Amino acid sequence: MGRLSLENIQEASRVIDPVFLNSPQYWSEALSRELGTKIFVKVETQNPIRSFKGRGADYWVSKLRGGERLVCASAGNFGQGLAYAARKRGIALTIFASVNANPLKIERMQSLGAQVSLAGEDFDAAKLLAKEYAAKTGALMVEDGLIPEISEGAGSIAVELLKQDNPPATWLIPLGNGALLSGVGSWVKAVRPDIKVIGVAAQGAPAMERSWRSGELVVFDRIDTIADGIGVRIPIPEALEDLKNVVDEILLVNDEAIIQGMKLIQRHLGLVAEPSAAVGIAAVAAYPKMLTEERVVTIICGGNLTPEQMKNWLG
Repeated sequence: MGRLSLENIQEASRVIDPVFLNSPQYWSEALSRELGTKIFVKVETQNPIRSFKGRGADYWVSKLRGGERLVCASAGNFGQGLAYAARKRGIALTIFASVNANPLKIERMQSLGAQVSLAGEDFDAAKLLAKEYAAKTGALMVEDGLIPEISEGAGSIAVELLKQDNPPATWLIPLGNGALLSGVGSWVKAVRPDIKVIGVAAQGAPAMERSWRSGELVVFDRIDTIADGIGVRIPIPEALEDLKNVVDEILLVNDEAIIQGMKLIQRHLGLVAEPSAAVGIAAVAAYPKMLTEERVVTIICGGNLTPEQMKNWLG
């Protein structure tokens, strides 16, 4: 099954910090009625960093020997997860984030003890600068989507979801750099190959979808989406390879559909979801012919919004 190990995903589901494990999961009758599709949700926002990223970060950091200095790039959620895990173990961490990054996420990364450097117009520009910093200082570069253990930690979500009887037949998984989709997809296809695994990316950041579909690395000069957490324009080749045999389809949703998804999640689940976390619900509304009357699961993978964003998008 490639770079990801089922044994590691199973181990991750046992050893990750308990604050991130066994998140709420349930059928939403209200969402199902509204969208004409039976919808099961996995809520990954009820933890100290309000995102699933704590799973992979904690699993990977638990494997370190100690004494390392770490550097990463982040739109905010992975940085928080890594900062949480590093602080717990007394490890120094520097995070590079775009000058346009969510101010709430920047503040949270700093409050968790990370040194945050704002540089570059978007996530991928910040990542190039983080790599330069690592080369210059000897710090260990932590690249989400490249390191298998981070994806394996995310795969622990699938272990929890498949503990239920008669799980949903279609899974709609947010797709950014691929760690969540490859981790979840690897476990699902090994345990229940009959389940359909669908990635959902932002229409304004289609690099991963285009690369996956063409089988060639497709890079964009810029992205244009409110979904900063999945706004990738330079795919990681290894991450694309990880998706090869575990994904049945990748759908794109536009910002209008994403905002509608966020509003539906707030109205029917009482949850604040950031744009990247609403793409699964957005896809159900945007692809009715494909997904209506299906039994689907989606992961509400993050809930970090500034008050201004809440006002603009949720009203």
